Amino acid sequence: MPVRPTDAVGATPAGAALGEEILRLKRERGAILLAHYYQDPEIQDLADFVGDSLELARAAQRAQAKVIVFCGVRFMAEVAKILNPAAEVLIPDLEAGCSLEESCPPEAYARWRAEHPGAFAATYINCSAAVKALSDVIVTSSSAERILRQVPADTAILFAPDRHLGAYLERKLGRTMVLWPGTCIVHEQFSEKALAELKTLHPGALVAAHPECPEAILRQADHVGSTTSILRYVQQSPAAEFLIATEPGIIHQMERLAPGKRFIPVPGGAGECGCNVCPHMRRNTLENLHACLRDGGPRLELPEDLRVAARKPLERMLEMAAAPSP
Repeated sequence: MPVRPTDAVGATPAGAALGEEILRLKRERGAILLAHYYQDPEIQDLADFVGDSLELARAAQRAQAKVIVFCGVRFMAEVAKILNPAAEVLIPDLEAGCSLEESCPPEAYARWRAEHPGAFAATYINCSAAVKALSDVIVTSSSAERILRQVPADTAILFAPDRHLGAYLERKLGRTMVLWPGTCIVHEQFSEKALAELKTLHPGALVAAHPECPEAILRQADHVGSTTSILRYVQQSPAAEFLIATEPGIIHQMERLAPGKRFIPVPGGAGECGCNVCPHMRRNTLENLHACLRDGGPRLELPEDLRVAARKPLERMLEMAAAPSP
């Protein structure tokens, strides 16, 4: 989703001044700023493009800028470098990781694959470049169903690392897969009890949930889909109120694109614990984004042999995601 940087960004005068300086440095470096929907609103407002993992992969691949500044987590910046090796890829915080990536170490994944010879390995994009290089195809929450429907029915499928997304896809496809046991620390925390209480308090509200949520949450949802799918749903639905079971950063775009509607984030089990906010995504701030553009780092680098190996399943993802529905 292309986004025009606003004339005044930041919730305070100091934030607005910092935002203007970021825009100046971006122009000076000839950079493009890509941001995930789960970034802080002030970062989204500065971005040239805001999207989900699939959209951001496509945006990174076609970017003509000499510098890509990626406001997301590390595996997303890796995807940008894999698909656009000529660009210099910067990320405000190299320690912005992902619980799903951490749950699936490359060595353990390689052993798991070896235990299932002949199986087709479909791996969620929330993984390291090393795991991507060991996979047959990469999928995102918005492309997985379309891609997996193209796998022959007599071929076993390995799905890693998110078991909730994998289980959701099994139900959608009517097909059993071998699932890696990883989960997202944010989506795993959504509380079935808290959601039920919110539905009682807001009886006219519709529930939109990401498929990384546990099945108990998805059973209560009126719509299940990727961040982009959820965003489209709240725009098109005639409802005025929605309960949102995904990282609440997406609500900023909902309020921008569907003004007049109300969006209520579903809390985790501890109520006001803030555990529905991804701590990895929120490592990126206006301050370290400014420093990143000012200093030209941290820079995301990958060994060339690893980059080339990881590119093949990513390109296969982009091809299969664009193919007509089987």
